[in-house]
Amino acid sequence: MCDLHDQHEHESQPAGGPALSRRRIMQLLGAAGVTTAVMAAEADPVMAAAADDSSQAETAEYQAPEGLAEDSPAKSAALAWIKANSDRITGLNAEIWEYAELSLREWKSSIAEAEFLEKAGFEVEFGTAGFPTAFSATYAYGKGGPVLGFSGEYDALPGLSQNKGVGHHDPREYIHDPFAPGYGPGHGCGHSALGTAAAAAAAAVAQAAAKHKLPVTVKFFGSTAEEALIGKTYAVSKGVYDGLDAFLDWHPSTANATGWGTSTAMTAVTFTFLGVAGHGGTPLGNKSALDAAVMMATMSEFLREENLAPSGRLHWVINNGGDIPNVTPEIAEISYYVREGSPARVQVLLDKVIAVSEAAAKASQTTVQHRITSACWNQLPSKSFAELLHENMRQIGPPEFSDEAHHLAKELQESLGLPTKGLHDTIADLTAPNPVFMGGGSTDVADISWNVPTVSMGAALAPIGTKMHTWSTAACAAAAPGQAAVLAAAKYLAATAVDLITQPERLKAIKDEFAERTKGVDWKTALPDGYEPPMYEPPEWFLRKTGQSWPPENITWPPKRVVSQEKFASLGPDLAPQK
Repeated sequence: MCDLHDQHEHESQPAGGPALSRRRIMQLLGAAGVTTAVMAAEADPVMAAAADDSSQAETAEYQAPEGLAEDSPAKSAALAWIKANSDRITGLNAEIWEYAELSLREWKSSIAEAEFLEKAGFEVEFGTAGFPTAFSATYAYGKGGPVLGFSGEYDALPGLSQNKGVGHHDPREYIHDPFAPGYGPGHGCGHSALGTAAAAAAAAVAQAAAKHKLPVTVKFFGSTAEEALIGKTYAVSKGVYDGLDAFLDWHPSTANATGWGTSTAMTAVTFTFLGVAGHGGTPLGNKSALDAAVMMATMSEFLREENLAPSGRLHWVINNGGDIPNVTPEIAEISYYVREGSPARVQVLLDKVIAVSEAAAKASQTTVQHRITSACWNQLPSKSFAELLHENMRQIGPPEFSDEAHHLAKELQESLGLPTKGLHDTIADLTAPNPVFMGGGSTDVADISWNVPTVSMGAALAPIGTKMHTWSTAACAAAAPGQAAVLAAAKYLAATAVDLITQPERLKAIKDEFAERTKGVDWKTALPDGYEPPMYEPPEWFLRKTGQSWPPENITWPPKRVVSQEKFASLGPDLAPQK
């Protein structure tokens, strides 16, 4: 089989001529990963903008530059502040870990993070973009300095409860139900550490700027519902992040690394099937909404061979399938995450998933409706920003993991059947991204990255070989591994931010790259017209504490009820009695 990607690369290198960059190849092909003549005819400027702009030869010889990160009194002050306040920082991580609150309901977690920043001199305002648990915290010193943003998240995941520091699966909250046992929520993605380290970095930069009289505005964005990719995508569309010069982001990981690769764009969609309930013992004429959901799940799996590229992902869960076998389910819901390399490619795959839902409804004689709960772009990387961050990471060094931390990591690895390598205790080399994008995760930071230069990095919080969204990550997040990672991540972010203040030429280079990458691309939210974000009504104590009222102006409350009006299915004319 002819690989058009390889073919174009070979054809683009005539004797004595320059090699085409990956970005130019992407512009020609219009896709990453899967390359056909159809794709070549339609360029995808979004994927092209996110691609590396180096030739193969340049990539093979790439070495991270040196001399970007500079020592300065302000940087030393920021790092010293983190060291002096390490107990407060690790204490905040532990506190939020204990709360383990789910997306859109981070009542105590958001307040804890906001109060930490208030004590550092920030002005806090809750209710960002109408979300009760989202807040903006601002610290300004002087005039004319850069405006730097930090990203904070603090939501947990359902079903990932785990006792802190325990090396085998041991849920902290076990839900006893004789028919449906389960586990409570837990920080299986380490967001307790994520929000804490970002807040600590923001506070450290603010204190250092004031001490050394450096004009700057530091903005911290406490974001809700990252696990559902809801909080930032909608906030960006409302202009919340306008006016920033640079945005710094990190995420717990199994390695200490940064780079300038991209992520997948994603649309989250929930399909609701409506049928007619009835006694399971007399099922004739009933219409099972669960049958429809099961048929949809089955049919969507058939998309994988011929409609799902290596850059795509399609995963689902039936989140409402009935309560008892003796009642035909009248309502059933199945939710999908549809991921691809760009919003345009997501839409193509999403249309096919929607068509499957309509077929399932027709076959089951039910009706179906769908609602998009979130949608984000793929991330726009920044090579120059990553190079600056990487040098700061190298200069500071990896997290200072104790013997206790490595012991826990090895216990977890043994429990999961993995090689007992412990924790990643080096700084990974900075390398160019894979020229063939093979898909992966998504982030609502991506929408920010198309509006302001953004850098992301990972610090090792979980053992080598494990994954995020697991109970093993929850075991580490506020135990010895996580407490070392949160301090290291705060230092990496703070040191890089200080360089942006003390070295205006670095910030200019980052902004110049951003302007070049975004030429020909106009960001527009992937959320549908008329979109209203999902929300939960806050408890009264939270509204009083944060000075908010309910409901916010941007949603309809109470939401429209979903009620089936379907009729029993006809079996045709009655049969004549036998004679």
